[in-house]
Amino acid sequence: MRSSQEWVSYFKDNLEIKRINWQQPATITEQEQKNVLKALQAWQLGETSDGKNLLKASSIYAEKINDPYYIKAVQLFIREEQKHGNNLGRYLDMIEQPKIQKNWGDTLFRKIRYLNNSMEWWTLAVISVESTAQVFYQSLKDASQCNLLKEICTDILIDEAPHIRFQQERLAIIFYSKSATAKNIALPFYKFFFLSTSVVVWFAHRKLFKAGGNDFRRYFRKMRFKCAKTIGKLKFSVKGDYALQPF
Repeated sequence: MRSSQEWVSYFKDNLEIKRINWQQPATITEQEQKNVLKALQAWQLGETSDGKNLLKASSIYAEKINDPYYIKAVQLFIREEQKHGNNLGRYLDMIEQPKIQKNWGDTLFRKIRYLNNSMEWWTLAVISVESTAQVFYQSLKDASQCNLLKEICTDILIDEAPHIRFQQERLAIIFYSKSATAKNIALPFYKFFFLSTSVVVWFAHRKLFKAGGNDFRRYFRKMRFKCAKTIGKLKFSVKGDYALQPF
């Protein structure tokens, strides 16, 4: 398990890595655009959030646990997410398609985030969304033969795994601090929230998922597996047997 200071170093180094060749053309076909454009636009909007409510929650939490490096780590995490949004926006510009300003799914999640100052629920929400993002971007990558779009998706997918690990570790720290009774109450809710979020994302972007080779059964099977790999790993701590073990 990395310390907050170690995560700061990781994010700083990763932000310097350039994996996309922007000199190549955007060769997405008209049919591919029909399959992915709306989802791409919606996700680009979500990736460009300023993260101010997350920063507020993390600042309160970091002060409480006396860990100033955690705030910096969250700031750099948000910068990586914004990098994803900027890259998607640059691609939309190249294919002469507009960046949207409003989407019902993004509006829903922003309202939920606005009402939430709990680091526990913030972390859970980010794990859930980032896990669906892994399936989303792999589907987007598979739905087009455009090499530039594939490189953009690959760059995001490389970033997403550490993003989930960063949030997993924080949720574990929070979860392990609970009483046995509180753990038994929290864990089913975590799983319910994760899988419910997965269903909402499916209905918002099912055309894209299908274009990338995922019907609902296959998609949900992947999300259940991801839930087991993230939220499910917390089950060992209910009895206190594996507290603070690394993922």
